[in-house]
Amino acid sequence: MKPKSLISSDSIKKDYNDLIGRKILFIIALSISIIAIIGISSTIGVIGLSVKEVYLTILNVFFPDTFVVSDVAARVVCYIRLPRICMGILAGIGLGISGAVMQGILRNPLASPYTLGISSGAGFGAAVAIVLGAGFAGGEYLIIGNAFIGALICSIVILLLSSKQGTTTETMLLAGIALMYLFSASTALLQYFADDEASKEVTFWLIGSLSYATWNQIIAIALIIVITFPILLWKSNDLNLIAAGDDTAKSLGINVKNTRLILMILASLITASIVCFTGTIGFIGLVAPHMTRMIIGGDNRFVFPASALLGGLLLCVADIFAITLAEPTILPIGIMTSYMGVPLFLYLILRRRKSYW
Repeated sequence: MKPKSLISSDSIKKDYNDLIGRKILFIIALSISIIAIIGISSTIGVIGLSVKEVYLTILNVFFPDTFVVSDVAARVVCYIRLPRICMGILAGIGLGISGAVMQGILRNPLASPYTLGISSGAGFGAAVAIVLGAGFAGGEYLIIGNAFIGALICSIVILLLSSKQGTTTETMLLAGIALMYLFSASTALLQYFADDEASKEVTFWLIGSLSYATWNQIIAIALIIVITFPILLWKSNDLNLIAAGDDTAKSLGINVKNTRLILMILASLITASIVCFTGTIGFIGLVAPHMTRMIIGGDNRFVFPASALLGGLLLCVADIFAITLAEPTILPIGIMTSYMGVPLFLYLILRRRKSYW
């Protein structure tokens, strides 16, 4: 018969392995769901195109002349449907992980790229380009460049505040909300004095859209995510230790200030790279991490990838509703994420009031 202490140790180890297994299974399920939704979303509104043809067309891109696909299917999938879907997935992944990082840093479920003012900063930058024609770039990059700079300015303010001695996470969140209102009011002021056409364009940009996605934009966002995501995962365990308290983390050799700074810079960079192409898309960065922590707990080693995948899945689902609800009109994606996000977020709050930070 085994000693009681050994039995207890084996039981704890088994429970831990089961817990890790459930988290990995959740991530695998999200990955499979995203692959499935690519095929389903590609066929919506396209007569005569099957899910099988969609996957064969995608495979044929990577293995040319291996699969038999029609020219019509190739054009529809590769040049019309797939850019929009890929942009939606990547935007959702980026916003999901950015929200998870910001919530983890501030230890507050209300933190997100939107509530910290980063999205509003990008919106103001775009409004300056549209209404005044002034910016940091020229031609087709005018709006994109301004939106990127606007998002970075807001991020820099938050980062400078975080480096100030004695600043609390609550102060950073309140500062972000103040910046959000400041940039929103400034954008509204520009719209007030703009002509009808410019005001309409600003409004359309502020509610977000995937309609103008191009492969060059998708590649740019993908590269930023591929470069930053491994660093975020590497720092995720340090963030777990910081959650136990700054003094505890410092006693274990963690540079708390530098860790927060690095994570915030990377999350801000991801957000800025997305909103400058898609416009303002709310609630994904707020809801996806919140749902993930409720399902698999607060271990950031798993929260980061799961939030990213769940964000991509939620944005794809929202895009399906945007395409089908008012067909043939395609609704702006930002409107759909808000309609989906508000009741979902309220449900999550009411269903579980207990803190998991």
